[in-house]
Amino acid sequence: MQWKTAITNVNNGQEIIRGQSHDKLALEKSFTDVIFLILKEVLPTEKEAKMMNTILVEMIDHGPGTASALASRIVASTSTSLYSSVAAGLLGLGGIRHGGALGSAAKFFVENVNTNDLPGLLAELKSKKIYIPGFGHRVLKVDNRAETLLKVAKENGFFGRYCEFAVVVKEELNKVSSKPLPLNMDGANAAILLDMGFSQKIIDGFFIIARTPGLVAHAVEEAESGEGLRRLDEKDIEYIGK
Repeated sequence: MQWKTAITNVNNGQEIIRGQSHDKLALEKSFTDVIFLILKEVLPTEKEAKMMNTILVEMIDHGPGTASALASRIVASTSTSLYSSVAAGLLGLGGIRHGGALGSAAKFFVENVNTNDLPGLLAELKSKKIYIPGFGHRVLKVDNRAETLLKVAKENGFFGRYCEFAVVVKEELNKVSSKPLPLNMDGANAAILLDMGFSQKIIDGFFIIARTPGLVAHAVEEAESGEGLRRLDEKDIEYIGK
């Protein structure tokens, strides 16, 4: 069985990543630089590195109340391994409402950026009760993370057609919505990553990369908390069966 790869070559005691010496990368480049390299196949420019670092930092954590962090903490409370606890959190990602909204927003932008009737499209989706990923937030009326991301994108030349489209979608959504629907972090990141030239297929990977350190921190904090096994109190459970 033979595999072909353009990512990493380990041979004759040397390791090459995307054509670059692994040792040289470790000595001269940041982790953000090498993430960019391994996903985009080239090292980032100074502006690309700045944008990439902002994207990863903005996604690193969002508190213990998120589905992924909550899953990691509950599993950690069983005194299992750190690997299992973090894996449980990662399995909580990928749905359109948590984690997977990044890739879903990118898909929506790519499929609709050239629409000639955005109000009509949004009205149709609303009538069908189809959720538009990348907009709205359960807690925040304004997602400051998205505001920061767009600011950095403008400063570094990555506020392109997808960012412009995302802002227009936000404006149109809020004309017809009964509650504030901010452009959220997922929507902003999806638009910026598309404007940076990343493939829609790989965009969900950025959330996995960025959020994993947060899950590690939550799992370790829970394991060291002394709270013991977490479970629902019976008074918080309503039995509705026969």
